[in-house]
Amino acid sequence: MRLLIVEDEKRLAAALARGLTSEGYAVGLAHDGVTGLHMAREHDYDLIMLDIMLPGLNGYRVCAQLRAAGRDTPILMLTAKDGEYDEAEGLDTGADDYLTKPFSYVVLVARIRALLRRRPRSGAQLLRIGDLTIDPAAKRVDRAGTDITLTAKEFAVLEHLALHAGQVVSKADILAHVWDFAYDGDPNIVEVYVSALRRKLDVPFGRRSITTVRGAGYLLESGGDRHA
Repeated sequence: MRLLIVEDEKRLAAALARGLTSEGYAVGLAHDGVTGLHMAREHDYDLIMLDIMLPGLNGYRVCAQLRAAGRDTPILMLTAKDGEYDEAEGLDTGADDYLTKPFSYVVLVARIRALLRRRPRSGAQLLRIGDLTIDPAAKRVDRAGTDITLTAKEFAVLEHLALHAGQVVSKADILAHVWDFAYDGDPNIVEVYVSALRRKLDVPFGRRSITTVRGAGYLLESGGDRHA
């Protein structure tokens, strides 16, 4: 596995590189946004750790440009900032996860492993639930031929529900697979993302495909007319 660390704090970057190399990863280093973007475009990495506050080009812009270029490499954002709007901006530009400094090295490694496990494999099959089609490889969703734009986390929640279509999936299970076991924030974040999915997947099409099963979790089905 090849990792790219884009971090302007050179001592931190070097320490992370030493630790991750000892874990068996091949690690590349960049200390500014322009170099990091160039390396990410020129080489095939399995995961990118991207600081937000970078000289030359900040992490948000690096992430956005990589996604615009069609690169789906998992991106873990690292930052000294701490706030929901910073996290939301990072995720909305296409990041897959977010870790605030100072962080535990053990937690960092756990996040990396979780992201690598979740990366779609080449040739992943399409998931179809009624007229809803989910493409794990391209991270695309459409309903009845209409493309639906989702953020990275929205897609991850939907994909997990789709992999268990017809079954009740608990909030804890979604947190473990989409945010990973190290997540220590508000578990109600799952409700926020499920509500967002309903607004995008169901409301415009008159569907009701994601059902809340009180006290148990969420159920994704083909979805009939919500007025029926």
